[in-house]
Amino acid sequence: MRRLAPAAAAAAITALLLAGCAAGSDESSAPAVDAPAAPVAPEPGTTDGQTAEDAAGGAAEAQLADRSVITTGWVSITVDDPIASAEEAADLAEQAGGRVDSRTESPGTDAQPPSASLTLRIPSDELDGFVDELRALGTVNSVSMNASDVTQQQKDLDGRIDALTASVDRLQQLLAEATTIADLIAIESELTTRQAELDSLTQQRDWLVDQVDFSTITVDLVTEDVAPDPQPDDFWSGLVAGWNALVAFASWLGVAVGVLLPWVLVALVTTAVIVAIVLLATRRRRGAPTSTPATTPEATPTEPASTGAATGAPHHPHDEGPRA
Repeated sequence: MRRLAPAAAAAAITALLLAGCAAGSDESSAPAVDAPAAPVAPEPGTTDGQTAEDAAGGAAEAQLADRSVITTGWVSITVDDPIASAEEAADLAEQAGGRVDSRTESPGTDAQPPSASLTLRIPSDELDGFVDELRALGTVNSVSMNASDVTQQQKDLDGRIDALTASVDRLQQLLAEATTIADLIAIESELTTRQAELDSLTQQRDWLVDQVDFSTITVDLVTEDVAPDPQPDDFWSGLVAGWNALVAFASWLGVAVGVLLPWVLVALVTTAVIVAIVLLATRRRRGAPTSTPATTPEATPTEPASTGAATGAPHHPHDEGPRA
């Protein structure tokens, strides 16, 4: 009986708790009866269709705002004074909150007209207004804009950076809790690798964010002498353009012939001198008398000495008998 008493008490407490939970759930699940809400009257001049269109337009604008786009452009403008206009373009960029990344100026000389070129970084939100202000500097020859969507690339970088940041924090915690030298060395090595990768990805993201936030615009400022000619748009303008091209080619050909002519004359004179030397040498060889080699008399064979002479015996004339 004593053993069953605690068990019975525990069962009773459990039953009471379950009953309380059931009562609470019934009360919370009971629907509250409220007065019906009065319908909201539409604003004057609006309809349900217009409201839906406004909502769709707001969603589209929000989606466009979340995109990451890199914008680059090139603008060519004909001005009277490129150097002064370059200074004005730089001032306009600073007023728009941008900066000048590079600037090249070529003063006018006898050989070439003046010109200037600038690479400007303009906030993306101020790009359209800045281009409109550039048009006021002179006559716009051409405008080129290019947009590149890097939203997915930026999201990938953000995800990898978040993961590496969490990994680095975990490794730092493990490094603080390490108790052996082997664990310290292993954790420090892995932490160094992860930290280097994290720094590299952070730099990539920062560069990407800078490219998105600031558009890159190249501005070429030229004068009338170097401004591009308008393209022909009819038969007569095409005929005039073809004739001008033919005259220009003939002029260029005359210049090329004039440059090459002295070299051709020098080459001809050198070739003539070499040919004359070769001909003279050949004639001298043909006119020289040919000398016949001296004939040497053939050696007559000598009779062999007598046996006595060969043996060293004295030779006496009376010893020789009469010859037949």
